[in-house]
Amino acid sequence: MEEKSWHRHYTYNVPTSFRCPRLPVSELLQIPANAYPDKAAMILDGHETTFWQLRQSVLRMANALGALGIEKGDRVGIHLPTCPQYVIAYYAVLSLGAIVVNLNPLYKVEELTAMARDTGLTTLITIDTARETVSALCRAVDIPRVIVTKLEDFSTERGKNTKAGLDLESTWHHFSTLLENCTGTKLPRLTIDPDDPAVIQFTGGTTGLPKGAVLTHGNIIYATMFCSLWSSTTSLIPPERRTVLALLPFYHVYGNICIINWSMMMCATQIHMPRFQIDELMDFIGRSEEISYFPTVPTIISAIINHQSFDPAIFGRKIKTINSGGGPIAVELIREIKNTATFYSEGWGMSETTSVGISNPLMGMTKTGAIGIPIPGVDVRLVDLEDGTEDVPRGEPGEVIIKGPNVMKHYWNHPEETAEQLKNGWLYTGDIGTQDEDDYIFLVDRKKDMIIAGGFNIYPREIDEVLFQHPKVEFAVTVGIPDPYRGETVKAFIVMKEGQTATDREIIAFCKEKMAPYKVPKTVEFRDSLPQSAVGKVLRRALRDEETAKR
Repeated sequence: MEEKSWHRHYTYNVPTSFRCPRLPVSELLQIPANAYPDKAAMILDGHETTFWQLRQSVLRMANALGALGIEKGDRVGIHLPTCPQYVIAYYAVLSLGAIVVNLNPLYKVEELTAMARDTGLTTLITIDTARETVSALCRAVDIPRVIVTKLEDFSTERGKNTKAGLDLESTWHHFSTLLENCTGTKLPRLTIDPDDPAVIQFTGGTTGLPKGAVLTHGNIIYATMFCSLWSSTTSLIPPERRTVLALLPFYHVYGNICIINWSMMMCATQIHMPRFQIDELMDFIGRSEEISYFPTVPTIISAIINHQSFDPAIFGRKIKTINSGGGPIAVELIREIKNTATFYSEGWGMSETTSVGISNPLMGMTKTGAIGIPIPGVDVRLVDLEDGTEDVPRGEPGEVIIKGPNVMKHYWNHPEETAEQLKNGWLYTGDIGTQDEDDYIFLVDRKKDMIIAGGFNIYPREIDEVLFQHPKVEFAVTVGIPDPYRGETVKAFIVMKEGQTATDREIIAFCKEKMAPYKVPKTVEFRDSLPQSAVGKVLRRALRDEETAKR
């Protein structure tokens, strides 16, 4: 790829391009199993699994799944929280050349039914707490194989639960029993090419059926290689000490790349936290000696900073690098993190771009509020919002389009949607951004979230940033709601900091001091919480749909 002007901003030891290994995703496990076989690969509630034990378990599970009839190209749903069983199942399925279908274990029957039919699932690997949901799913869709596990099977030294103990249906299989009864540890004999599908990652749609982005082995290897090179400060920590805090869900593309696969490439121990509870998280950070890498989301960063036990000095000594993704982060939160000694980076990516695409260098020029610059091997343009063909002038808002080895192969079973999003290799993201004189990109908003009020284009994120500056506000999001006179008008939803109160007049008056009158929210609603996605991304569209339904 030709030299780009933004390459001058890369951290000193990050290459502007690199040769991506042509290997299957499952072979990433070979790196730590060979270099650090006795190091802990995963820790859940104090129970450790070494890299060698993990590799043996993956091979045994791959052989067990092969004996059940799973073949290359089969779609296997993994319906698990963040836990060791997920990692074992993930690499075992990919070892067979089968395709992982990531499924949120909190999905309802209707959601799972639509996704199972769309992908033609042949197997579902699930958790015991979802038995009733999965039973209902199997009555609606024929899924030949169901495999069930219990979280505690890998969190204690006690004996594993049994199929009878979990009261499973007669035709279902028990995860631990399959693992223990299979002694075969030979690698499956088949060829897996970089262009072969590895994962179907459903996008976070808010209306209708989300589309499944098909990510190839090449996509995932590239994204993992990029993350390992870009997190250059983590490389300064000896491999023996490297850890990653696994709080993100593994079924989300962000957790998949930045925890599961990154940890294999970097020989880092995954510390599993299957659920987010702020007091538990703060207690864990306080007890930890150090955490090398903490990929997380803005809502969790906000909860940490606003927690009563948060101490910038302690946080800076414990957490070496923190990365924010999964949605825009307020400038005020970035400033708070930078007050600690922790290295901080914010990046942008989508399911369709294998979680990566634009990021801030860890060492070098930083611009608060920017999502960064295009990553190695990737090209980005900002094009006009009408027909999407002409580049917009520097500093003007345009739709972000991206091309590179991180871009998905296509949407599963959705050729029309694929043709609409992918044009001549360029992925049209639907995000609106601006690019400054130094090539740094600032997201303005989602194209579909833009508010048009009285002929003015209003970007909700701009208003959100102002609301975050209010000393009493913990979290805020604005949406456009139908208005008979202006077409749309602005409404703000606000979560107050603990112990704080405010009136809508106070909030509106604050906004009037900081922005043009047409941008000021006309109404304010205070809430205890806001609807979020699996990774803590506030669902602006869900709030707007609520308001539309009222009319």
